[in-house]
Amino acid sequence: MPDLVFRKSSYSNGHEECVEVATNVPDVVAIRDSKNPDGPILRCAPAAWADFQRALTQNAM
Repeated sequence: MPDLVFRKSSYSNGHEECVEVATNVPDVVAIRDSKNPDGPILRCAPAAWADFQRALTQNAM
């Protein structure tokens, strides 16, 4: 698998307590804990990630 390029959420405001997401690999979204970059990585399909984001947005309203 190609190297994952993780980025922090734009909502992190420089805090370490957030998740990082990699979307640079086709057909995979990878999520990890920014406090533990060498720890486990959750991988999911882009459609599942989109559903998750949509659910968060709808619940925030």
